Amino acid sequence: MEVYPPVDIRGGRCVQLVQGDFDRETVFFEDPVEAARHWLDQGATWLHVVDLNGARDGVSANAAIIEDIIKAAGDVPVQVAGGIRSQADIERVLGHGAARIVLGTAAVNDPELLARAAGGHPGRVAVAVEGREGMAVTDAWAKESTLSVAELAARAVDSGAAAIMYTDVVVEGMLKGPNVAGTRDLVEQVGEHLPVVASGGVASLDDIARLRDAGAAGVIIGSALYRGAFSLEQAIEAAGEARV
Repeated sequence: MEVYPPVDIRGGRCVQLVQGDFDRETVFFEDPVEAARHWLDQGATWLHVVDLNGARDGVSANAAIIEDIIKAAGDVPVQVAGGIRSQADIERVLGHGAARIVLGTAAVNDPELLARAAGGHPGRVAVAVEGREGMAVTDAWAKESTLSVAELAARAVDSGAAAIMYTDVVVEGMLKGPNVAGTRDLVEQVGEHLPVVASGGVASLDDIARLRDAGAAGVIIGSALYRGAFSLEQAIEAAGEARV
């Protein structure tokens, strides 16, 4: 199982939010590139970079910083999410060297764009399946859609997406444990077609092992790593040797 340390960017700084609430923000690095280098120095084999301003407003506000992170990462692949809502956005981010992009709001609101992106860039387009009480949410989790988590996951499969990034926003940033059952449900639904990467709530090495045993192909760990609950090396060891 792959471990993805995230670099979440808001207003040019590296932050972590609680349940996606912009009023419950902790700044961990003034310079997000420094945050990326920190995880690279600790042995990161992927980086998950999120433009939080873009996710909320639909317009990238941290593009130059993200480009600098991609350059700093060198051969380590970088996955980029947040505010990617048009073909031009897709081509720009991939053109700057992102290994993979994640479509969230666009995957819900513009299924044709999702299908076109996944078909045009095989293996490089993932879908953010972000849910609250079983319903998919959009616009930095501020809006509830009419799609269920299961329906959005099915759309990801049908579009030819490369992976699903699954987040239960209720547990995000709470450090009280992930939604293992929800992760297992998605793996049972779509796991034979594409990998499911879990995100949100991881507080311990045992949480990582439970997600691994539920069939998750990867895990995004934010607050627990930033707050020093365990090291990236320990997280990778808990995740096991298998990588995707």
